[in-house]
Amino acid sequence: MTKALTAQQIADLESFAVELARIAGRVILPLFRADHGLDDKGAKSGRGFDPVTEADKGAEAAIRLAISARFPEHGVIGEEYGEDRPDAEFVWVLDPIDGTRAFISGLPLWTTLIGLRHLGRTIVGVIAQPFLDEFFVGCDARARLVTGSAEHILQTRPCNALSSALIATTDPYLFPEGPQRDAWTRLHRSVRLARFGADAYAYAMVAMGKLDLVVETGLKSWDIEAAIPVLTGAGGHVLNWRGDLVGHHGGQLLILGDQALLEPARALLTPGAV
Repeated sequence: MTKALTAQQIADLESFAVELARIAGRVILPLFRADHGLDDKGAKSGRGFDPVTEADKGAEAAIRLAISARFPEHGVIGEEYGEDRPDAEFVWVLDPIDGTRAFISGLPLWTTLIGLRHLGRTIVGVIAQPFLDEFFVGCDARARLVTGSAEHILQTRPCNALSSALIATTDPYLFPEGPQRDAWTRLHRSVRLARFGADAYAYAMVAMGKLDLVVETGLKSWDIEAAIPVLTGAGGHVLNWRGDLVGHHGGQLLILGDQALLEPARALLTPGAV
C-alpha cells in the first residue's frame, strides 16, 4: 500500500516544479520576440492554423531531460512529445507554451504549464510566465505567487452575482456554432466585463483575485492540469459546464473564483454541454 505524501515531500515537489518552469524559461525567453522557428501543425492535419515553435519543442525537451535526471521512474505526458509511462505512480503533465498564438504575436500572455499527478490525482501545479518573472504555484492546501525572492499568498475574491463578474475566454470563435456558441453568448450578456486572448494566464488571474470566471472548450489534459492545484489552493473551483469536477480529462472548462457563481453560470452553460 502506497503511503500518503508528507507535507515536506509535497513542498519538495513544488520546488522542483518551479525549477522545471525556470529551466523552460531559459529555453523560451531567447526566442520570444525573436526568430522562434514557427511551424504550422494544422497544415499537416487539416485542423486550421495550429502554431508550434522551436521554443515549444526545446522547452519540453529540456523539462523532460531534467525530470529523467532527477526522477527516472516518473512518467511524463506532454503536448509536443506525447506519453512516457503514463501509468507511473508520479506523472508530469506538460504544456511548454500554452498560448503559442500570443507567443508568436509578441504578447506576454503565454505561460508554461507544469502539473504533477500522484496515483492519478493532480497534486502540484505551476503556471509560469517567465518574461514577467511570475510563477503561480499551488497544491491542495495553498497557492502562492513567486516572483523574484518574494512570495505572495493567492486567494480568489468573492463575487456573488454574474452581473458583477469579470470573465475570460481565449477566443469566442473557438466555441462551435450552435449550442456551445449560444451558451457562451448567454453568459457573456449576463456579466459585467469579458476579456479575450489570455489563455491559461486567465486561470492565474482568477487565483490572484483579479478575474471571477473562465470558460473554455476543447481542452486537452495538458491545458488544464497544472492550473487545478493553483486554483483549488487559492479557493477556486475547476469544473465542467455541467458543474462536475474536470479532473485531467480536459474538454469544456468552467473556472470559478466564488462558488456562488456556479448555479447561475451552469444554468446558462449546461444546454451547451457535451
